Amino acid sequence: MAKYILIVDDDPVQRRLLSGMVEKMGYSPLLAEGGAEAIEHLSGKNVERISLIFLDLIMPEIDGMAVLAAMSERQINIPTIAQTAQGGIETAVEAMRAGAFDFVVKPISPDRVRIAIAKALKVGASQIKHKRSSKAIPGTLTFDDIISSSPNMAKVKHFSEKSAQSNIPVLIEGESGVGKELIARAIQGASSRKANNFVTVNCGALPENLVESILFGHEKGAFTGASEKQIGKFGEADGGTLFLDEVGELPLEVQVKLLRAIQEGEIDPVGARKSVKVDIRLISATNRKLADEVKAGKFREDLYYRLNVFPVTVPPLRERREDIPDLARHFVKRISEQENRAKTLLISPEALELLEAFDWPGNIRQLENAIFRAVVLCEGDTLTLEEFPQIQAQLSQFEPISPAAPLPEVKAPNLAPDLSDTTKPITQPQSHSDKEAISLLDENGEIRDLEAIERDVIAFALELHGGQMSRIARQLGIGRSTLYRKLKEHGLDDAEPGATKQSG
Repeated sequence: MAKYILIVDDDPVQRRLLSGMVEKMGYSPLLAEGGAEAIEHLSGKNVERISLIFLDLIMPEIDGMAVLAAMSERQINIPTIAQTAQGGIETAVEAMRAGAFDFVVKPISPDRVRIAIAKALKVGASQIKHKRSSKAIPGTLTFDDIISSSPNMAKVKHFSEKSAQSNIPVLIEGESGVGKELIARAIQGASSRKANNFVTVNCGALPENLVESILFGHEKGAFTGASEKQIGKFGEADGGTLFLDEVGELPLEVQVKLLRAIQEGEIDPVGARKSVKVDIRLISATNRKLADEVKAGKFREDLYYRLNVFPVTVPPLRERREDIPDLARHFVKRISEQENRAKTLLISPEALELLEAFDWPGNIRQLENAIFRAVVLCEGDTLTLEEFPQIQAQLSQFEPISPAAPLPEVKAPNLAPDLSDTTKPITQPQSHSDKEAISLLDENGEIRDLEAIERDVIAFALELHGGQMSRIARQLGIGRSTLYRKLKEHGLDDAEPGATKQSG
């Protein structure tokens, strides 16, 4: 099957030049004069044959950023190379933040095009292989398989393990990409049903006219195209666990039948004359606030209370930054093996600092994708800052703490009194002015607790270094992620003057 490269540009000269370069490299160009035509191509039958997109960012009506937004909304993951005119680098950076793989500056040289295409297609091909190998999670997962040292996640694991001991319905809430399915699989793996089926249904991806049939099954001839009997997802999960992911996406009319299935333990396949008994453990997940959906009339209140018997909330990655290094190393190891590298890549301390400093709106899934891209493109044996240009583009003020950077020399104060001159009174030496000194004693002369002293030290460092987080962390001898956590713990995350002025 021919590899198409979609070229989107409102300038006919640019389209012709780029089309000629692409053809000489052995690929088939597919041309679009603007954003609307590009979206048509990406919505048609040829979308699976498009391996790469060259996308002009500045176009009338529907521009390149709107095309990237449409791709994101439709979950179209085709590597995209943004094109920008000289002086439009900031726009290109915004495009990379929106999901573009790379960007090129017009006029584009053939060598630059060749390199950009080679890298993008390499990632695209590996991504397909990676998705195929990740479709099913083999074996039984347990809570020990969940990589986390975060106190927030320790609570999640503890409560989830409790729920595994019964058949109580569990509702897992959390942002997209936080690992809700992993929690669900761990509950199954710790339950008495671990040897039976674990059936996943992505409720948001079900065709509206087939939701009922897919969930509950249908009889042969029940509707046009029903050429044979199907038992449905409930039937597949009989004796095991049914995981309804994004359950908030279910249509209201299907919610009624789901409620009956949960209450009565039986389902009504489409076209069937009688109900069918099923024995399932139900786990649901949502990235929405279902309580708000109930108030808005978009989700049935009675179904909500049936699903929300045992709620579990998984925190986003930005609230458990201490998990990022271990997760990153895990993904590097796994993807290195999948890519058949001779040995597992290393990841530099500076790169880990960068990953810890980022907020990860897409959570663990986004971190995995960033590591995947870096591993595929890495030419050496260590992932460095250079392998994460999209993350760097979103952290323009990031300043890594170089392990080679020497700490400023601090001379210890001379605490011994000078006994040679008996005319001088013995006084306690001070290395700071009274204004700079932090008292170790409270107003009663008692030693202050460490938490209060730590808060004062960090507040002093914020004031002294103007909120330059990298420098503060280096001076205090802690990592940036630890510093951010302590700022939050002590209520200093909005402190003046630095925390909000610059990120280091």
